Amino acid sequence: MPQPHFLKGAAISLAVLGLSACVGAYTGPVEVTTFAAAEPALLGQGTIALQFSPELKSEAAIEAFRGAMSDELSLAGYTVIDNKEIANQIARVDTSRTPVAGAGTGNPDNVGVGGSTGTFGSGVGVGLGINLGGGGNNKPRVISELSVAISENSADTNARNLWEARAQFTTGIDSSFAPMAVNARTLAAAVFEGFPAGDGETISLDADDLVQAE
Repeated sequence: MPQPHFLKGAAISLAVLGLSACVGAYTGPVEVTTFAAAEPALLGQGTIALQFSPELKSEAAIEAFRGAMSDELSLAGYTVIDNKEIANQIARVDTSRTPVAGAGTGNPDNVGVGGSTGTFGSGVGVGLGINLGGGGNNKPRVISELSVAISENSADTNARNLWEARAQFTTGIDSSFAPMAVNARTLAAAVFEGFPAGDGETISLDADDLVQAE
């Protein structure tokens, strides 16, 4: 039986609304790049302490990433401790959340920390630039990024990193992956995917495969 015209119009309107909601709740793939030193034998064992960038001012971000990173490091084989003086290794953590694409229509949080994208990888002998481009519509979006560098705990300020990783992904501000806690778990899971491997290649991961967003 043919549908009345007003029902067809309603169905089309609902479809358009549904499409708009999907666009607004955009979640892009998580792009991950990792590097490992030539002899990373010490990775994944012993004690390790987290050290956050002094430029990171958001306590909410620090706590979210402290929990997410501690969980992933424990799964990787480490014993996470608070005392940086006695830890065998140090995991230096840098994270940022940057508004992109239509930011003028919303107010995404910025917990930024400056990131030296041009020198990423130099600690293990490789340099790499990361593309921080965003989406292509006028919905507010943010690029969330996490970088991690693991090194031996040494007084030598020129000590080489044993392993480095960086992950980033773009989400709509109403995406289920946008809240800080979920965002942190997603990025932390991404950087430790395949740990301690690291060949400098960038891979794309589906956020849904990394964590279960609520």
